[in-house]
Amino acid sequence: MRAFDEGERSRVSGPWLIWGIPLVLSLCGLVMIASLSLRNSMDGGEPYAQILKQARFFVFGLVLMVICALTPLKLLRRYGWILWIFSLLLVSLTLVSGIGIKVGGARRWLALGHVRFQPLELLLFSVPIFMADRLDRSRRSGRQAFLRPTLTVAFFSVLPLLFQPNLGGTILVTGICLMMHAERQGWSYPLLGGFLMATIFALLIWMEPYRMRRLMAFLDPWSDPMNKGFQIIQGLVAFCNGRIFGVGIGKGLQEDAYLPAAQTDYIFPAIGEEFGLVGTLLLLSLYAVWTIRIYRIYRRCTSPFLSALTLGLTTSVIGPMFVNLGGVMKLMPLTGIPLPFISAGGSAMIFMWAKVGILMRINGFLNREEARHASFEGMPRR
Repeated sequence: MRAFDEGERSRVSGPWLIWGIPLVLSLCGLVMIASLSLRNSMDGGEPYAQILKQARFFVFGLVLMVICALTPLKLLRRYGWILWIFSLLLVSLTLVSGIGIKVGGARRWLALGHVRFQPLELLLFSVPIFMADRLDRSRRSGRQAFLRPTLTVAFFSVLPLLFQPNLGGTILVTGICLMMHAERQGWSYPLLGGFLMATIFALLIWMEPYRMRRLMAFLDPWSDPMNKGFQIIQGLVAFCNGRIFGVGIGKGLQEDAYLPAAQTDYIFPAIGEEFGLVGTLLLLSLYAVWTIRIYRIYRRCTSPFLSALTLGLTTSVIGPMFVNLGGVMKLMPLTGIPLPFISAGGSAMIFMWAKVGILMRINGFLNREEARHASFEGMPRR
């Protein structure tokens, strides 16, 4: 227990697990995207277009990780509010006709030349940085601390998301703010806020017919198996086909246009079909080991700002994983959130690696602080 609490600094304070596990996850995602792309290109399309595109995003994400790992934490904290406001501006621009791209009835994308960009990912990157700074600077407590800054930041962050509409993004941003507040002030008001949020979401679902149809498809997908329940059913069929060890890479039947969004939101069922229960459990174990490694960094944090920032960044990575897995495994309604490091998509891949870079910077900062403290204690006293 002592080794876990103190982080076993001599053995686990290195950064290789912080970036090594996401690297393995990203490579697994590239393999699956390549498999899906090759099978779905039999209609005459370019077989390597999707994998080459994702590989470019992967390389760019690694570059951004290095940049973030070299960025001083003081500089990141000083300009965090600018990054937050800029991300809110971009999210709001998706609502402007002619600028935002409407896909599937929602405006969540911006077009940058031939590349689509989802500002939500930048918002999920900036909110933990800005919130950590606000919580550290705030001298309020109790209800006042929950109202300002937590509820204020959460409200302005999710307001444009509600108009897109983006219920999954709203859940993630609100969850990050509540978790960071609980780390500093306790769980009383976050639990109350979570209950109110659930009530508001229930009203939003009831007010929109398409959300009600999606909820009904979640509760009973077999009532409309060829329309609203088709994707959920095919995802479950993919898991069943995989059984224990899977059917083998490139041999999944669900890849042949049976499973919609197999490269993005539904890549986990595709992995389950090709690699079986063993493959999916191995994948989940990688997320678990990474979370434990980051938790050890969190336990070593020497300031409230670093503690809140580490927790917020970790929540912004692990939260989407739970939302995605809950949707594809029929544990919660679908929200269109990709699986971190694995699903096809440039915005999520790039900013996930940026978060890894900041966590590496925090780990390096703590290592230097601990080394300085150890050398000071080892100095001979006069």
